[in-house]
Amino acid sequence: MKKQVLVLAMSAILLAACGKKEEPVAAPAAPAPVAAAPAAPAGPVLDDEKVLNVYNWPDYITESLIADFEKEYGVKVNYDTFENNEALHAKLVAGNSGYDIVIPTAGFAKKQIDGGLYQPIDKSKLKNYGNLDTDFMAKIAGVDPDNKFLVPWAWGFTTVGINKQKVEKALGGMPMPENAWDLVFKPEYSSKLKSCGIAYLDSPSEILPVALHYVGKPAYSENPEDFKLAGEMLKKVRKDVRLFSSTMIDDIAGGKACAFIGWSGDINIAAGRVKETGGKDEIVPLLPTGGGLVFIDTMAIPKDAKHVNNAHVFMDFYLRAANAAAMANELNYPTGNKAALADIKDEVKGNKTIFLGPEDTARLIPTGGFSNDVSGVVNETYNAFKRGK
Repeated sequence: MKKQVLVLAMSAILLAACGKKEEPVAAPAAPAPVAAAPAAPAGPVLDDEKVLNVYNWPDYITESLIADFEKEYGVKVNYDTFENNEALHAKLVAGNSGYDIVIPTAGFAKKQIDGGLYQPIDKSKLKNYGNLDTDFMAKIAGVDPDNKFLVPWAWGFTTVGINKQKVEKALGGMPMPENAWDLVFKPEYSSKLKSCGIAYLDSPSEILPVALHYVGKPAYSENPEDFKLAGEMLKKVRKDVRLFSSTMIDDIAGGKACAFIGWSGDINIAAGRVKETGGKDEIVPLLPTGGGLVFIDTMAIPKDAKHVNNAHVFMDFYLRAANAAAMANELNYPTGNKAALADIKDEVKGNKTIFLGPEDTARLIPTGGFSNDVSGVVNETYNAFKRGK
């Protein structure tokens, strides 16, 4: 650097001696600025009010999910439960539900989507959306075109479950039917099982589709005449039904029924509780040759939600592989999250009443829903059956 300055000075003297105009000497170049470190990626956008109101089914969330979410994001979660899709629907139709995320069954949500009760999901806010299986999402698209409003929570199937020892005793040597639905829909069997108790899920959207299917009609028929046939079948076994349950896990584990129409995961949970308390009876979800009813429960954001950003952050949190896997590991419900499969326990993946084999899957009644036009007939048929009319 010093040598360079000396040369420049000598040049300036020579130019002045020759009578030429002196040119300005260029200052040494300033050192290049050090590049700033890239900014850390921005976190998810939260609402000003750090609150999230969730409305879900009972016994349908992993033990630590809410606490983990609250700790990571500083959002207070208010968590309420409903007993069936009908109760959720009534809350949404009334308006001002106060909830930011609700968990409807996809088929039942069809009428809610058609009625404008939900707002679209902003998938750009769900970085874990790619964890979902595309084939599984295509099934939901049957009721939610382009997967615009619904994000999967868990799925399973409505089926017949039994307390194996009590059912065998009640049947008194009579062989089990080939089609397990006969146990709860055919007087020949239900009259015998009455002694140890038959329980039905207390929900028209669960009972009517399987009843319609049992009498050879479309599970989600739009023909009122089909409901008359299903109603006549149900009327014949009404005297044998002990209870209509919205707390099936407790009722099964408590021995209130030996045969029941329930959700596959709940039946497995009840079986686990019996074992934990030292019970010897085997609680078993059956795989009816006549078909179990598929349900896919989903997350949706009500039209009047107040904390939409927080709702998206919770959805994305749930879509993490580890959180989706916990649903299967803890609650015995399979997931549509393909990234979660590696974290699911082998004994859960190997349970054929949770992750069905191809033959049993092929027997399932596909997910669907009743339109608003036929909803009145659905409810009337169910209520008449329940009242014994």
